[in-house]
Amino acid sequence: MDFRGKKYERGSNWSDPEVVELLQLWADESVQIELESCLRNQHVFNRIAEVLREKGIHRTGDQCREKIKKMKLEYRRIKDNSKAPRGGRTWKFYEVMDRVLTSRPALAYGSLSGSMMAQQVLQGSMVESYHHQFASSALPFGHSQHPELMEIKCEEVNSDDHSLTPEPPQAMSYQQGSPEEQEMERAFLERAQNDSPISRVEIPIETSVSPSGFSEPNMANSSRIQNVVPRPGFSALHRLRKKRKGQRMRDPLDDLLLKTLTSQRAMEERFLQMEERRFQRDLDVEERRMQLEQRRFELEREHEFRMFNVFAQMLSILKQSHSGSSSSVAMPQGLDFSQALSEIEGMGGRGSNLQEMRVRPLAKRRVDMHSFCSPSSFQRSPYLSARGNFANIFQGSTEEGYKAYHADKYDEDKNPNGIINFGTSENKLCFDLMSKRLTQADMNLMDPSLLQYPDWKGHLFLREEVARFLTYYCKAPAPLKAENVIVLNGCGSLFSALATVLCDPGEAVLIATPFYGGITQSIFLYGNVKLVYVYLDSKITGTSTRPFQLTVEKLEKALQDARAEGVTVRALILLNPQNPLGDIYSLSELRDYLEFAKRHELHVIVDEIYMLSVFDESATFHSVLGMDRLPDPQRTHVMWGITKDFAVSGIRFGTLYTENQDVANAVASLCYFHGVCGPVQHKVAQLLRDRDWINQVYLRTNHARLKAAHTYVTDELKTLGVPFLNRNAGFFVWIDFRKYLKTGTFEEELLLWKRFLDNKVLLSCGKAFECSEPGWFRIIFADKTHRLQLGMQRIRKVLEEREQEILAEEKEQPCQSDQDGKADSTDEVIFVSRHQDPTCASSSSLGDLIGLLQQQMRSSDWLQKNTAEQFAQEKPEIYDVFSKLVGKQ
Repeated sequence: MDFRGKKYERGSNWSDPEVVELLQLWADESVQIELESCLRNQHVFNRIAEVLREKGIHRTGDQCREKIKKMKLEYRRIKDNSKAPRGGRTWKFYEVMDRVLTSRPALAYGSLSGSMMAQQVLQGSMVESYHHQFASSALPFGHSQHPELMEIKCEEVNSDDHSLTPEPPQAMSYQQGSPEEQEMERAFLERAQNDSPISRVEIPIETSVSPSGFSEPNMANSSRIQNVVPRPGFSALHRLRKKRKGQRMRDPLDDLLLKTLTSQRAMEERFLQMEERRFQRDLDVEERRMQLEQRRFELEREHEFRMFNVFAQMLSILKQSHSGSSSSVAMPQGLDFSQALSEIEGMGGRGSNLQEMRVRPLAKRRVDMHSFCSPSSFQRSPYLSARGNFANIFQGSTEEGYKAYHADKYDEDKNPNGIINFGTSENKLCFDLMSKRLTQADMNLMDPSLLQYPDWKGHLFLREEVARFLTYYCKAPAPLKAENVIVLNGCGSLFSALATVLCDPGEAVLIATPFYGGITQSIFLYGNVKLVYVYLDSKITGTSTRPFQLTVEKLEKALQDARAEGVTVRALILLNPQNPLGDIYSLSELRDYLEFAKRHELHVIVDEIYMLSVFDESATFHSVLGMDRLPDPQRTHVMWGITKDFAVSGIRFGTLYTENQDVANAVASLCYFHGVCGPVQHKVAQLLRDRDWINQVYLRTNHARLKAAHTYVTDELKTLGVPFLNRNAGFFVWIDFRKYLKTGTFEEELLLWKRFLDNKVLLSCGKAFECSEPGWFRIIFADKTHRLQLGMQRIRKVLEEREQEILAEEKEQPCQSDQDGKADSTDEVIFVSRHQDPTCASSSSLGDLIGLLQQQMRSSDWLQKNTAEQFAQEKPEIYDVFSKLVGKQ
């Protein structure tokens, strides 16, 4: 920025003819002599501007001076950077500036009254004007000039008026030299004061071409030269000062400056090289992207023909006039513990299929689905109650796998052949961040109040911090209140407490399957409260738009069936984000569920424990507490804890927010059994209070690591050709292993689960989540890279072995009456409905094939694997029908 005032207007828009005229005047030898011989040169540029105005070029002296200054700077930049060969060709005025600045005329000094007279040559039509200006008052300097050669001093002009006469130079200070030198200098100055005025001599010279390389007719045939006689003895003084200047030039700072400039130049060259490499890398990336786009285009071109294959199957089924029938889902009827035990003993070791599981009472199905021991081997313990005996045999895949994992835990150094745990929902990616934060000084406090019995709801300072935390991250429309917050040791304790205070023994709560199996222990085993299942399946039917979608119609049907069986339903449980599916409910879906609960006067327990574990920006989480208006706030209760979102499953901390004070007080009365110790409450409060660390450090790192781990696991599944639900929340992926089950039963699913465990990788099978379809598994991906890689290798080995076994069995039995189609991957949902071969299509439905068609149209892997040639070989009869149809058209 120019800080010198309005006087120094910058004339930046000079046309080439104007620059030529300016150079004609400035490059003249006499003008160069005068510029070199005076300290202040503003008056010279003022006269040049007047001559330019007479030529029709309206510029001020400051603009002329600034233009010359910029051109000199450009010349020096090119010259100093050793770019003259290339810069000279690109800049049209380089040669002119080079001739003028490298061959300036030497000054001749005489003894004409102690003054100097500059020889100046003016050409063209400026003879009278320029000569008049210089001859009248300019060239005969009215004051003594210091004869040191100077550069253009634009910054030394302080006056606001354009002066036409030279201004007196500022006082110049020199280093004190020897007494002889000081005496000689005083003599020079006294002699200069007594000199007579400067005389002027005009000598015409020959016309020459313009130094800029341009010539115009009106610039020839006139020039005028003025001789300036130098002062006597001036050259000795000049040599003296040059000597002092040479001494100053030997300053050590000059070497430092030279090194700095050299380093700067090297850095600039390095920067240019890096920019070139980055540009080349961007070109390579763009080229690869174009290749992928071309490949995608080719696949789309082949897609249309492949879709006709599916239409041919549909036509074949229409001709046969057969359609499959779907079985209805019966409401599980609940029993108390004593009744359940009496029926368990009579069950024996018989097997069961899906339909039997749906119509069987709750206690029967639960033992059959979760017990690894045969019910016939069960014996009552005389030391336990009916409730205790039932809890004693209630052992699911989660418990058995968890026990085996702790007995043979994988360790990279101590036990590299141990079990890798992909079954327990824990975040193992951020232990480094949390351990560092929880050991800082502000966390370590042992106040006496923390070592005493607290308010059973929790210390007030903690509940206030929880209220502020939930207000911020749930985007609540109004600040939440600390009086509505209750703190317990984990969300499992909250489920137990809420089931106890909201339901009587034998009553039930409504929940959609599949769901987190730990709720069963918390509600059914602990409080003898039944679970009424809303069965979700993988088929997209009715109003569903995605697999396993919860709709109000399904809730209504399950509720009516329960009431028809005489079961009293008191509450609805919603998991958001959903475990194990990973679904995130939209605001409209949440509003529909809450409106349904209000119509039937049901309490709604919303578990939002994965609230901050939505790791993709494309997915948006909506909390119930963030809604503008709750349909029934007195019956809406929201749970959250730090176990999942902050990767501290070992710290048991859960919190409940409810506006119903009766519910809050009832739950608080049970906090005596489920309280959190004082030091942990202090640590949690400090953690939730550190909002900057949470937002800037933890959440950013946690989301990035979760996304990278999720991408790795899903890419591996796509490589294996395994279907899965592609979601962006939680720590888990819901995987479809149905094609690895020959008969499609839960017994075979259990055998596959045990096979994974034998190969030292722990997964969670679908029946642990009450899934209605055998063959679905949950895998936890929130783990370190080396464990993910090793675990996926073990999974791949099991699947490849199982696939070889199935292929060998299919060779013996070419046609299966109930065979799942091989599913392929898409970006959103990876799923294909169950279907059969056309030769065994008696139980297939047209709706199934339409669902298959919809999924295959979105499946790029399916396009790559199912070619027309392969279809012609595998299904020749259908391919012939299709060919005939195409021929008729």
